Amino acid sequence: MGMRALESPDADRAVEAATAMRDALGTLTDREQVAERLLAASGRHSFDPDSDLDWDAPLEEGKWFLPQHLVSLHGTPLWERMDERQRIDLSRHEAASMAGAGIWFEVILMQLLTRHIYDLDPTSRHVRYALTEMADECRHSMMFARMIRKLGTPVYRPSGLAHFLGRVMKTVSTTPGAFTATLLVEEILDQMQRVTFPDESVQPLVRGVTRIHVVEEARHVRYAREELRRQMADCPAWERHWTRLASGEAAVVVARSLISPRVYAEVGLDPKEALRQVRESAHRRATMQWAAQRLTSFLDEIGVLAGPGVRAWRRSGLLA
Repeated sequence: MGMRALESPDADRAVEAATAMRDALGTLTDREQVAERLLAASGRHSFDPDSDLDWDAPLEEGKWFLPQHLVSLHGTPLWERMDERQRIDLSRHEAASMAGAGIWFEVILMQLLTRHIYDLDPTSRHVRYALTEMADECRHSMMFARMIRKLGTPVYRPSGLAHFLGRVMKTVSTTPGAFTATLLVEEILDQMQRVTFPDESVQPLVRGVTRIHVVEEARHVRYAREELRRQMADCPAWERHWTRLASGEAAVVVARSLISPRVYAEVGLDPKEALRQVRESAHRRATMQWAAQRLTSFLDEIGVLAGPGVRAWRRSGLLA
């Protein structure tokens, strides 16, 4: 397909179709019908990042790696003191940090999907789509890793505590908890990437990576939303209560893991001061709440945002 094809009208139609697929969810639909539609969409709009992106093209001087308003320090006193070169460099490191977090999240997601289908009929379309999604996630993780290498940054990883909590969650999570965590990651990144790939001030490679991710993740969001709605309607009361509590704590971990504090030191800033300004930034708080708004509205609708867990959601900064 190549980078030109990713900028073509066909690619724009793929994004529009993916958006419709993501948003087409109201009342519960038969599992097999949903899976059949998702499999058909996968057949029409799937990508091979190794051949569909021009990895040999040089990065373009003066172009950003994230839209300016998505950079964590945007609007802070530190930001005002930075020159444009330093700001762009920070966007490069933050794009790499988000890609590293994406790989971590996707590895967890693949294990959660494997656990979900372990006891299900392997010949069903529902299971077939789960396996298709895992194949997508494998390609996404390799794509993100290749982008990190291209950007020439360190590999940013979650904190030791977050890494440990991720290991616990992917091992013991209930099914509704697993799909809540899946949406928590996918929908926040999706919202940010939907304003990244059309932004001509951003590096073409980053735009291509985010466009592929948006198109394919829309199917994953539809699958997870449908299953979570079903699980919250059918699971026992204790599981609903546990999902509400665990989702809030997961929101705290995810929100704090997207941008590693190490990125600030890499561009010559004091990490403690930078992190303090980010946490006090009204712009950053509004950005994160905007990124999570579709997700939190959906979780509220199906009964996940309720009870004591809401306090943790507010602590995460994703919920006003």
